[in-house]
Amino acid sequence: MLGIACDPLQHTSMYERGSDDSEDSDGEGGLGNVSRVIIRPPGQSGKAKRGHLCFDAAFETGNLGKAELVGDFEYDLFLRPDTCNPRFRFWFNFTVDNVKQDQRVLFNIVNLSKSRNLFASGLTPLVKSSSRPKWQRMSKRQVFFYRSAMHQGHYVLSFAFIFDKEEDVYQFALAWPYSYSRLQSYLNVIDARQGTDKRFTRSVLIKSLQNRNVDLLTIDQVTHKQRSTNRLDRSFIRVIVILCRTHSSEAPASHVCQGLIEFLVGNHPIAGVLRENFVFKIVPMANPDGVFLGNNRCNLMGQDMNRNWHLASEFTQPELHAIRGMLKELDNSDTYQIDFVIDLHANSSMHGCFVYGNTYEDVYRYERHLVFPRLFASNAPDYVAEHTMFNADERKAGSIRRFSCERLSDTVNAYTLEVSMAGHFLRDGKTVALYNEDGYYRVGRNLARTLLQYYRFINILPVPLVPEVRGKRRGRLRNQHSRSRSKTRYEVKPRPKTPRCHAPISYNNLSICYDSGGGGGGGSSDEGGFSPVRPLAPGSSSFSGCRNYRRAATATCPAAHDQYSCYSLGALKTGSDHGGAIGQGKRSARVTIEVPLPVNVPPKPYLSIIDLNQLTRGSLKLKSSSFDGADRR
Repeated sequence: MLGIACDPLQHTSMYERGSDDSEDSDGEGGLGNVSRVIIRPPGQSGKAKRGHLCFDAAFETGNLGKAELVGDFEYDLFLRPDTCNPRFRFWFNFTVDNVKQDQRVLFNIVNLSKSRNLFASGLTPLVKSSSRPKWQRMSKRQVFFYRSAMHQGHYVLSFAFIFDKEEDVYQFALAWPYSYSRLQSYLNVIDARQGTDKRFTRSVLIKSLQNRNVDLLTIDQVTHKQRSTNRLDRSFIRVIVILCRTHSSEAPASHVCQGLIEFLVGNHPIAGVLRENFVFKIVPMANPDGVFLGNNRCNLMGQDMNRNWHLASEFTQPELHAIRGMLKELDNSDTYQIDFVIDLHANSSMHGCFVYGNTYEDVYRYERHLVFPRLFASNAPDYVAEHTMFNADERKAGSIRRFSCERLSDTVNAYTLEVSMAGHFLRDGKTVALYNEDGYYRVGRNLARTLLQYYRFINILPVPLVPEVRGKRRGRLRNQHSRSRSKTRYEVKPRPKTPRCHAPISYNNLSICYDSGGGGGGGSSDEGGFSPVRPLAPGSSSFSGCRNYRRAATATCPAAHDQYSCYSLGALKTGSDHGGAIGQGKRSARVTIEVPLPVNVPPKPYLSIIDLNQLTRGSLKLKSSSFDGADRR
């Protein structure tokens, strides 16, 4: 019976009701939970009518101790504390039926023991019904968390709800429940699915006080050759220990653990590498009695499981005693070495996922201890580095991470991985995205990827080369996938023509001096025959103006004279044609002409503006030939 998953909406109570208990009683058979209690208005008796709500929490993981009608549609709900421990009251899980269509109610949970929580920051109860079996979060507008003067100043969680279907049974819970029966069903499924390819081994580590299984999964495919190792040769097999559900109400931790198990026993290449090189010891539910009873933190004896690792007894905490013995056996083995002890938890007061670690006096051990959280932060987008904490608090001396670092070898890295019951921040740092079951599974997969990256970082596993990674990649790259075409076709408009106009020419200060190409005192020209140089104005530098030429102004004519007038007057006075000489880059004699006054005449077509928009290879040759013809003339 315990291996079959049961739906609490079917009211198959897992408790035995006493023979003296009436239908309206919440007797000892439910261990303090209400069991089919019908709330009638004052002054009414007899058979219950539609609208007289019936509360039930006498099922697995259920928790509701009492319900009272305080108004026409307002109910005060009292949570049942943990068994044998009245301190902890936070987890709730109950069902409501016998409702009337469109009936409006207001539920007040009045005895929460934890005032520091996320109800004011996005955390809302979950609800589902028999016709809609998928869990959904209630709207923030319907949930209120406040200090109530009507309840002696205690904090109260109130949420309004409208029942829309009379035949449905409605269930309310703090988070996604993960029961002991669900775990047993899941382990049975994956055990039957693996077939002949044994990727993991399932065994019972110990029986709980109520005779429930504490399962142990050993995931490894280490070869026989690797098992013949010795610690003295430093060729031991590395072991990673994962613990979960030490606190019974932290159901999201079980979803993280299931995501990790599903990834490790799957066909992903990373999972194959981890199975072939390391051994995983996973305890998916360390407190099965507390989970079954619907406690918040404690086991059947009312003891906090994560504060008694150093005091665990086989009579009061047989689960802790057995796990502690397994850790010591592995730690003293010559074949195995424990590298990690990771305890999975859920947090109700902070967003995101984060890690709690230890502090050490040994600086090198502390620096090695910081590597894994930093790698996990790079792999998990929902990781919150501000919440990560490393301490050696005496109040946490009984936790598994403190026990592991003090009682086990120095090579052990012990962490507590916390995941929020609400959600995580997006990239903007303000928007909160609420978790669902798939989100918790993703955290477990990120944990496995981080372990692979850690062992590559410390050179235990080789880092694959880039060609090897590309060779194993299947299919197209992400940027090579064909894009889906939109149904709406847009008309491609022709590009407007670029307006083409001639650049305006300014004749201010366009005087150019041509020096000789082969004469003494004149430098060689880049064009082979002449070199235009702009004369400098008095008091100006050679770098002034919109164009700076490389050579200095070394002309045969005075700088103040116009070069074109110099050339014309020289040709008239000597009676020789210097145009051809200039075109050939040679001159037989230097002509010195003194002109008293400068003559400012616009230059001939030696200076032209070329429109680059209209320039082609043919037009460039045509322009060059026009320059040569002008020189010959």
